[in-house]
Amino acid sequence: MDVSYGTIWEAVARRMPDAVAISEPGRDYTYAEFEQRSARLAAALADTGIGPGDKVACYQYNGAAYLETVFAALKIGAVPINANYRYTQDELSALLTDADAAALVFSGELAANVTHAVQHVSTLRLLVRVGAAPADRPGPEVVELADLLAATEARPAEERPGSDQIFMYTGGTTGKPKGVIWRQADLLHSIAVATYRPLGVDALPSTLDEAVEIAVAAHQRGQAPATMPIVPLMHGTGFFNSLASLLVGGRIITARPGRLNPRHIWETVAEQRVGRIIVAGNAVCQPLVDDLVAAERAGTPHDLSSLKSVLSSGTAFSDQLKRALHERADVTISDAIASSEGGPFAFAITSSVDDLPARFFPVPATKVIGADDREVVPGSGEKGVLAYSGPIPLGYYKDTAKTTATFRVIGGVRYAIPGDFAEISADGAIRFLGRGSGVINTGGEKVYPQEVEDALLTHPDVTDGVVVGVADETWGERVAAVVATANEELTEQEIQNWVRRNLAGYKVPRDVVLLPRLPRTPSGKVEVSWARKTIEANTKPTAR
Repeated sequence: MDVSYGTIWEAVARRMPDAVAISEPGRDYTYAEFEQRSARLAAALADTGIGPGDKVACYQYNGAAYLETVFAALKIGAVPINANYRYTQDELSALLTDADAAALVFSGELAANVTHAVQHVSTLRLLVRVGAAPADRPGPEVVELADLLAATEARPAEERPGSDQIFMYTGGTTGKPKGVIWRQADLLHSIAVATYRPLGVDALPSTLDEAVEIAVAAHQRGQAPATMPIVPLMHGTGFFNSLASLLVGGRIITARPGRLNPRHIWETVAEQRVGRIIVAGNAVCQPLVDDLVAAERAGTPHDLSSLKSVLSSGTAFSDQLKRALHERADVTISDAIASSEGGPFAFAITSSVDDLPARFFPVPATKVIGADDREVVPGSGEKGVLAYSGPIPLGYYKDTAKTTATFRVIGGVRYAIPGDFAEISADGAIRFLGRGSGVINTGGEKVYPQEVEDALLTHPDVTDGVVVGVADETWGERVAAVVATANEELTEQEIQNWVRRNLAGYKVPRDVVLLPRLPRTPSGKVEVSWARKTIEANTKPTAR
């Protein structure tokens, strides 16, 4: 099926115009409204000379306007790109410059940073504000989305091919953000199983008409997913899975913008009958579980009867928290090892506490590649990198060297190899060890942070943790950890003894900083530079 996501959404909207596509606090948008509002924004973009291949940036909080911006870009063959709403003005301008952004649609609360972009990004032709800017940080004079839609006629639907692109800018925990280039047809193929199999469809639809019939039938049977991305749409997990829900006639539910409010999330789940939430491991689920427990103790437990699935990707998700969710709701938890560059590489799927401890098993397109580009033999104990040969991106925007390093041809097959290290056990289970750039070399021994973080998270009083290497005069690097706990009596020695029970001595953190919580990004990451500075400010070198 060689069509754009936008073409499928247009066709779904024609067949089920009155079905709700997006619910945000205080407002529902039907598929007809979603399509018409996006068509008006598409016309405004085109009137400014923006067309196929031009970049349209979304610098917004979660809400209907984010998805409308994406839909508008897809309608005219433009390329939607994501901009992290936590960026400073310099970071925003740098990303927009790298992307050659022609248009920027931004939340009013973020207006102040846009002033810098107006002055420094020469390619910008249209700026659209969603909502009022704060009085103390007004930002530049730009058109308001509501006014633009009221003044613009809707652009007629126009079928677009699957060769049209979507960019996903990814920065991880280190380095300059890189624009990952996805052809829409490849992206559609990469999520086909997760999108269609829950509906009893084992293969990607071969025609547009077939795709629409599947969506209509799913809606009529009450199977179309009601999906709530608790993570930001500006990150791959929330974004790609939200796009997928709309492909099959589903509904996207968003929360109030701002800091994570667990009580508001659970109240929304109950009120909107949310069937699936998209989270980012411990960073999101710990406060959600804490609120569930607090509500139970207060005698006012939350209603989770509609919730059927929890999806997480790209960050640690402890068995402790999975157990807490399984004990309170009849949910299937899908924990994925994935990246913006490709995958998912593997899933750990649990449907009850009986499935714990969770274990990751690779999808058929995944291999673990060792030295000399050999496939690692299961059970050999050899470490390798995860490689995915399914539908993958074209590469990185304007970065041939990184494209060549990440997207490699081995034995005539093109793989995405972002640099995630893993081992594979005799039964085929994957043990994820973390990104290669984070490997700690301590006295010649290699330590994979993920392995140590997993050991930390098994401690009953540890709610979060990050492991990094810090400079050491004797060993080159030493293993160090920042650990989150609510137990004020927990000690560094106790943490070290706990890890030593299951890991070799050289893997035990020499330094441990205990904090109430860790400042994770909206995608669930901890900035490595912050962790190192925190450790260096609170510790001194120790003997091995």
